[in-house]
Amino acid sequence: RKSFMQGPSINFKNVGLNLGNTQVLEDVSFSISPATIHCIIGANGGGKTSLIRAMLGQMPHTGEIEINWGENRTVGYVPQHLEFDKTLPVSVIDFLTMATQRRPVFLGQSRQRRQQITELLEKFGLSDKRNDKLGSLSGGERQRAVFVQAFMPAPSLLVLDEPMTGLDVAGGLMLLNVVRQFATDGGTVVWINHDITQVNEVADQLTYVNKTIMLDGAPGEVLQSGTAQKLFPTLLF
Repeated sequence: RKSFMQGPSINFKNVGLNLGNTQVLEDVSFSISPATIHCIIGANGGGKTSLIRAMLGQMPHTGEIEINWGENRTVGYVPQHLEFDKTLPVSVIDFLTMATQRRPVFLGQSRQRRQQITELLEKFGLSDKRNDKLGSLSGGERQRAVFVQAFMPAPSLLVLDEPMTGLDVAGGLMLLNVVRQFATDGGTVVWINHDITQVNEVADQLTYVNKTIMLDGAPGEVLQSGTAQKLFPTLLF
């Protein structure tokens, strides 16, 4: 059995963030627990991505963001979609090798890395695509390849920025199962998600951010509140 992984807990304390003269985030305080799926939801332009980038140390901010790591400090990150030149003759295996190793690709992969890639390609249903060019994959297959990359090396914190966009149903279910299993194994999942129905199904906790925090807690509780009914008038739970 795989050893239990210790994902980090994350505390946001009075976080503020300005871009130029615009205040993007103001007085944002909430906590994310290990071994949970925590969804960040909110209006477009409400500061969700800025909040995540501040958490990853990519944007200056005021206040405090405290990440309490265990032994494993690896972050797996899955963007909305992969930006790359589709004419590049890069195979799936080259892409994964380049993304995860320090030695030059032309020296080949270490045996351990090769085994890890093989196992992950199988897990994400891409075994038969390993030598295909990245540009020839469907959008959904490419997104699965990005998930494979996020799991190399094995992370304790998985950050997802609307990763299900453009996925077919089967691909979406597959990735959902992997994410759920990751949290069950002890990892921390921070997921920007615009699909409120999915959030209600998968999230242990949700935080609604629109410059400041409008909702924070377990979906079953906060989505019943008056604020939620104003934010999501079409919700029927």
